Amino acid sequence: MNKIRMIDLFSGCGGLVEGFMQTNLYEPTASVEWEKAPMTTLRHRLQTKWEVHHAEESSIWFDMQRIGELFTGFQDDPKYGSSKGLDHFVAETNGIDIIIGGPPCQAYSVAGRVQDKNSMKEDYRNYLFEYYLKVVERYQPKLFVFENVPGMLSAMPDGTPITDLIRRDIENKGYEIIDDIKGHALIDMSEFSVPQNRRRVILVGVRKDLFPDNQIQDVLIDFYDSILAKHKSGEVITVGEAIGDLEKYFPLEEPVAIKGLGKFSHTLPNSKFSSHIPRFHNQRDISIFKMLAKDIEEGTFEFTDSKKLNEIYNNATGGNTSVHKYHVLRRELPSTTILAHLYKDGLRFIHYDSKQARSITVREAARLQGFPDDFEFVAPRGEQYKMIGNAVPPKFSNQLAQAISEFLVKYIEKERLASY
Repeated sequence: MNKIRMIDLFSGCGGLVEGFMQTNLYEPTASVEWEKAPMTTLRHRLQTKWEVHHAEESSIWFDMQRIGELFTGFQDDPKYGSSKGLDHFVAETNGIDIIIGGPPCQAYSVAGRVQDKNSMKEDYRNYLFEYYLKVVERYQPKLFVFENVPGMLSAMPDGTPITDLIRRDIENKGYEIIDDIKGHALIDMSEFSVPQNRRRVILVGVRKDLFPDNQIQDVLIDFYDSILAKHKSGEVITVGEAIGDLEKYFPLEEPVAIKGLGKFSHTLPNSKFSSHIPRFHNQRDISIFKMLAKDIEEGTFEFTDSKKLNEIYNNATGGNTSVHKYHVLRRELPSTTILAHLYKDGLRFIHYDSKQARSITVREAARLQGFPDDFEFVAPRGEQYKMIGNAVPPKFSNQLAQAISEFLVKYIEKERLASY
């Protein structure tokens, strides 16, 4: 079978590439990630699940801003070691069909801009898309997939909308994206079996020389409104449906310390999943979690107002925050957006069961993010939460990958990929 050859950039732990691999239609040529923990997890997954024997070499741990070395290779770097470079791996596979990935989104997020004193205008991550597009320009794939947060639609780091800068750069590289990004490319992933309210911009860029100029927008509209849209599941998966079967953990009367495992505030782990272990919570937080979850269970809704939640937090901690810190996940609804902030605390991801009175575990976060249960996160727990929150949900990326293959067969590679 002629598989679709791909490069994955800003890979994280591999949420995007995971969904593509699940289709058995794609061949990973190389991946690039600059954080160590996600790269370790990505390599482990590619090797153990997908039997990508070259993953240790072709999954490159490196800073994409050093783009020249990334292309041609580097030796004995004090941090990143050595690599043959992307050129080597692309040459071995006779070219690339598709490049996928999403540059770090913190600089585009509305929350990030609110919290930063300069509204993220001076953040270097505003322009990491340029390095993504340098790889596109060098290897000339037939199309690319660029994922990012909805905040990119309003970000203006230098006074110019970031979407205008990205579009201009894309067109200069010989590619085209959809004109109406908000109308077509802003995707609600809960519509694709992801048990979470997560909206993301999914830009698909096509190489202009493959189509007559006057057809490209029609082709892209067909992709979003017909090909991808038919992969919507038609059902909403709730938090209860996603995590309700996992082992329950209840508060202990007194914390327990176990040598080599740490302190436990809840009943000891008895799950088949090593990642389903509750965080330690102090008695103050346990009492608050219980109160907030019980308020929802009993339908009194006394503590769901943000002003009241701020008051509870400030009274408990002596703080003076105006941003409410607590949120109880609703059993009968999809989760709120899973965030990388989970690695700091779980106050906005409180389990819906008042009897458990705890925040969600790594495995519960992974379930809500659409990772399969056999996906192993090879890192300390804090790093696991962080990489899950930064990932593209594999349940969505699987449907996206299928849609991309259908698009390629329909418009670009009918003969080579007809066996699909």
